[in-house]
Amino acid sequence: MGQERAGVLALVIASGLVAATLAAPQAPQDTAFQAAQRLFYNARYDLAAARAAELRAAHPDDLATYELRTSALLFQLRRAIGDPPDKAKALKQCVPCPALMAAFKDETAAGQARTRELLKKNAHDETALFYLGKLDLNHVWLHLGTLGRRTGWGEYWEARRSLDAVLARNPAHVRAQVARAWIDYIVDTKVPWGVRWTLGGGDKKKALRVARQAADANADFFTKAEAVFALWEMQIREKDFAQAVVTARRLALDFPKNPEVAEFLAVRGKSRP
Repeated sequence: MGQERAGVLALVIASGLVAATLAAPQAPQDTAFQAAQRLFYNARYDLAAARAAELRAAHPDDLATYELRTSALLFQLRRAIGDPPDKAKALKQCVPCPALMAAFKDETAAGQARTRELLKKNAHDETALFYLGKLDLNHVWLHLGTLGRRTGWGEYWEARRSLDAVLARNPAHVRAQVARAWIDYIVDTKVPWGVRWTLGGGDKKKALRVARQAADANADFFTKAEAVFALWEMQIREKDFAQAVVTARRLALDFPKNPEVAEFLAVRGKSRP
């Protein structure tokens, strides 16, 4: 009798556990693209680029994969070259850079061609306009920023016009807000004062304000992640380390495997601001 009761009790407990498991809310699994995004935001740029390439091969019309892969390649190049005084020399000495540069060039050209093809059919295609702007900006940031080359002005103006067109039609487009804020920030902080007007002007205070608002916007997880990372980098560039620590702690909660965030907090986050 005791064994029967024990067996019944075990069955009841097991049934209860199964029911509880079924009833408990489960964290949603990342899609294949979201998994690639998570790799990117955890600073696994090589794996993110590889995953994005696989996805693009399977879905050649998905503009997001072009943008993600070029971003991952850009960050690989930025990490490989660093920020030396002689960037041309550093590029020549960089062993993985030729292959990364070739992949970046091909991916950017393919993505631009696809977005421009879509815009010939519909000049107001918001998705195509946004991704054309982002692909152009990746090109600009690589050459003007990472490599220190004074080229990419055509892509700069195309990016600016494309993002402005998106925001004119949809002012609440968070990703376009962030990308446009980067233009304002870089032009204001990196371009000589007398030349800024030729690039349409810049405004770092506005850029920081937009980045803060975007970081707190009602948006999906990875859109907010992009905004928070943008805010963090701007705060570091401004040497506002107290606020950068606050932002980095926020990033660490969502991306605990990101070594760059962890290293920053190890150095700057020892005491609370």
